[in-house]
Amino acid sequence: MAYLPVIIVFVLYFSSIPIAYALFGATISYFTFLDATSPAHLVFQRIITSTQSFPLLAIPFFIMAGSIMNYAGISDKLMKFTDVLMGHMTGGLAQVNVLLSLLMGGVSGSANADAAMQSKMLVPEMEKRGYGRAFSAAVTAASSASTPVIPPGINLIIYALIASVSVTKMFMAGYVPGILMAVSMMIVVAIVSKKRGYKPSREKAATFGEIMTQLKESIWALLFPFGIIAGLRMGMFTPSEAGAVAVVYCILVGVFIYKELKWEYAWPIMKETIYGTSSVVLIIVAASFFGYYLNWERIPQHITSAMLDFTRNPYMMLMLVNILLLILGMFLEGGAALIILAPLLVPVVTKLGVDPVHFGIICIVNIMIGGLTPPFGSMMFTVCAITETPLGEFFKEVWPFIVALLVALLIVTYVPGLVMFLPNL
Repeated sequence: MAYLPVIIVFVLYFSSIPIAYALFGATISYFTFLDATSPAHLVFQRIITSTQSFPLLAIPFFIMAGSIMNYAGISDKLMKFTDVLMGHMTGGLAQVNVLLSLLMGGVSGSANADAAMQSKMLVPEMEKRGYGRAFSAAVTAASSASTPVIPPGINLIIYALIASVSVTKMFMAGYVPGILMAVSMMIVVAIVSKKRGYKPSREKAATFGEIMTQLKESIWALLFPFGIIAGLRMGMFTPSEAGAVAVVYCILVGVFIYKELKWEYAWPIMKETIYGTSSVVLIIVAASFFGYYLNWERIPQHITSAMLDFTRNPYMMLMLVNILLLILGMFLEGGAALIILAPLLVPVVTKLGVDPVHFGIICIVNIMIGGLTPPFGSMMFTVCAITETPLGEFFKEVWPFIVALLVALLIVTYVPGLVMFLPNL
């Protein structure tokens, strides 16, 4: 009976109940019917106290910063810069697509936001240049998988709160894996484009002068992610304060430098921020409430003991966890999988000496790959809906990218020094 709420969560989720309400419903049913020893006011007090977390302030600030940057023309400046750098390569516009997602990690922090934006911005242009629609959609969805791994990805903040690790360290740990994912996809793009004869978007490589001219125009957009990391490393601000600094920076750049941010955009920006923040924070609060039930019944400890009885080899354990996350990622939306599984798996891997920051990156890369696979891949549905690409055609084109990302996942899993290099400096 102690495990009944876990079953209820999955039943409600697969009945199309949003994950936050599924978690609330399962936990409330437990404390109402199965364990009446906890006074009701203490249970609901737990819900309220889970919102009283200073790192949570990073979420609305970074969501607002991403929204402001889209209205301020930052995305357009980044795309022009990536085209100057990569446009001359085989499959130039597809390469631009991958690199833009990497740079957008510091702007949107959301795979679905990046996938939606590039579906509207780049897929029609790729079709005009002779790329197949299904291939264009596959590149867009796959490249967006690297976006949440690059700071300030919202999943990095969520995992840090769930696992009680430093948000700053999670930010630092995301860079190398994100770049590795992008490089693996660029190799696939080059191979497929050469085989199919996809032409570059530029006839020849940009001259040094052209690169410098575009860099001068795009420098304020490029400074955003680097400025955040420099400020965090030098102790100028915390991750939450970095979000506030980012909002002010974006407003100043949008109003006084690019001059594309208008007063009439204030209400759309506020709406996007409120909607984005409320949905994310509601899930976090529900997860914290569900975690209270898990700890009350000592379920993480039971699962830890069971898994450790199976194997105490950390390499084998990580392989089992990867397989588990990949399978569940096909059925659970990425954020839901992270919120449900992280509290259960973190105690297991830490017992075997795996750094929880390293494990967080493994989890996030895993669930991003799950976002590309049926039946519930969120990026897959987002891109296919916007571009009107049949799912069957999409999957035929996306599987080479999934293979490349799996190779990147294995490197991230078994070469922890790559992930922990920046956090340990």
